[in-house]
Amino acid sequence: MNVLGLSFYYHDSSAALVSDGQLVAAAEEERFSRKKHDSGFPALAIEFVLKMGGISLHDVDYVVFYEKPFVKFERMLLTAMSTFPRSAPVFRESMQRWISDKLWIKSMMSKELGVPTSKFLFADHHMSHAASSFYTSPFEEAAILTVDGAGEWTTSTMAVGRGNKIEIIKEIRFPHSLGLLYSAFTAYCGFEINEGEYKLMGMHPYGQPKYVDKIYEIIRVGDDGSLWHDMEYFAYHYSTNDTLTEAFEKHFGRPRRDPKLQDKSLDPYYCDMAASIQKVTEEILLKMVTHLKELTGMKNLCMAGGVALNSVANFKVLRDGPFDDLYIHPAPGDDGGCVGAAYWAYNQVLDQPRGPALEHAYLGSEYSDDQVREFLETNDIAYEFIEDDEEFYQYVAQQLADGQVCGWFRGRFEWGPRALGARSIIADPRREEMKEKLNSKIKFREAFRPFAPSVLEERANEFFEFPEAERHFPARFMLYVTPVREEKRDVLPAITHEDGSGRLQTVYKETNPAYHQIIERFGDLTGVPVIMNTSFNLKGEPIVESPAHAFNTFSLSGMDLLLLGNFVVKAEAKKKIAETVFHLRHEGDSVTQMVS
Repeated sequence: MNVLGLSFYYHDSSAALVSDGQLVAAAEEERFSRKKHDSGFPALAIEFVLKMGGISLHDVDYVVFYEKPFVKFERMLLTAMSTFPRSAPVFRESMQRWISDKLWIKSMMSKELGVPTSKFLFADHHMSHAASSFYTSPFEEAAILTVDGAGEWTTSTMAVGRGNKIEIIKEIRFPHSLGLLYSAFTAYCGFEINEGEYKLMGMHPYGQPKYVDKIYEIIRVGDDGSLWHDMEYFAYHYSTNDTLTEAFEKHFGRPRRDPKLQDKSLDPYYCDMAASIQKVTEEILLKMVTHLKELTGMKNLCMAGGVALNSVANFKVLRDGPFDDLYIHPAPGDDGGCVGAAYWAYNQVLDQPRGPALEHAYLGSEYSDDQVREFLETNDIAYEFIEDDEEFYQYVAQQLADGQVCGWFRGRFEWGPRALGARSIIADPRREEMKEKLNSKIKFREAFRPFAPSVLEERANEFFEFPEAERHFPARFMLYVTPVREEKRDVLPAITHEDGSGRLQTVYKETNPAYHQIIERFGDLTGVPVIMNTSFNLKGEPIVESPAHAFNTFSLSGMDLLLLGNFVVKAEAKKKIAETVFHLRHEGDSVTQMVS
């Protein structure tokens, strides 16, 4: 049985294919369209997942959308009516979008796909979140917590998963939302909502949580983690432009609105504010999971929703919370809703048995040696091919040890927002200067942004305070920030954050043997089985998908080597960027700006 899951028309459009209970492929549309956070109909992602499944649309038994448009429309309409006339602009803009597109998703999908409407199903937004985590987890039964900005009406749920069924037992409703609260402070500290939350998380170690009490003055939190906002301070429910009201500004002070300051200044006040909202978020989540444990008595917890991308909070939920084990899907945000929608239909609705747990995130496209060679030779790009894998791994490890920064492109790309050793930029974590070099000359981004360590799973606890790291699935997906062992912080200065932590990725030989080999060889050379890892893209760009994208990004940055499978392209080949025309589907604005 083939089930196609879809998520689109908000942000991070995506598609996933579940065949006989197994997740065959999943991808965001932006990887193919080259439009960051592409929210349009995911035609290219659909084409890709069907190709990976070896099927056509005629072979699809059900197409499942990740939320219920009419219920969401009800929320938009009633919220606008309840806040009129302040909501007049947002009402007008929303109605234009909804009446022209969003209300007619069923007929639009039928037209685009050529599939009869009898094959369409619609899941609840938060059920899609819950299903994405529980049905891909290794747990036969688990408590489930979903937390995000908002779905249709719901902003958070508590649920129970047993076998192939999920039951939602509690929920919080809009406009009261932990996700929207965090986003409000994202805007307050000068970052873009739905884009800058991870920047706020990255900034928080530079501050102190001095304003926790001040935040609690504008919200109420129950012992069970239930949340109420004083809406005098928030405008997101009635404004198209503003998240915060004048009352918020009077309470906390003027927001940082100058985008230039984001790159050049770590203003102590806004760092303290970031630390404060991070602490409040962690405290609320711990109350939620403590109550969920009391309700269910279960040993295992699954988490999903955009807030589950807060890897700092995730580790504290595991370490300080009441559950023995925690699982988080590699794409816990709305992009992962397509996976959850497909599994909800397959398991919950159609009553099919559970498939295997998702042990890795390598669900995207890949390119053969012949395809890479054809690209390089067609565009007259000089390369070296190291046919023997052992020789190649040793070569790369030595280059890293010698201080070279490498673009690493190999195998199927990663599902979700994290680069996990398929489309990564890698470097030596022992060199303190690498942090500044990668931010300023390669990624072209804010100087405070941290980098992740990729570590052999069997040796993770030697360098990080993370007992039994190898058994924890979220660490595979770079969803925990853990303390770097104090005696190792001087050894790993490029990946150790201001507070002594690191957002580690544990690497398994079984699921990514080449990446594991590189790290192992680097460890043999240096005594440190850890490499520095960041996503293979420039600021404002999606992570690269094809060899052409990889070479384009390599050419516009300060990387020393490009590694396309076992093909090695050196920095001298960058001059070909002025002579070569790449037939990309889309050229992003930021790339155009870099070239100019």
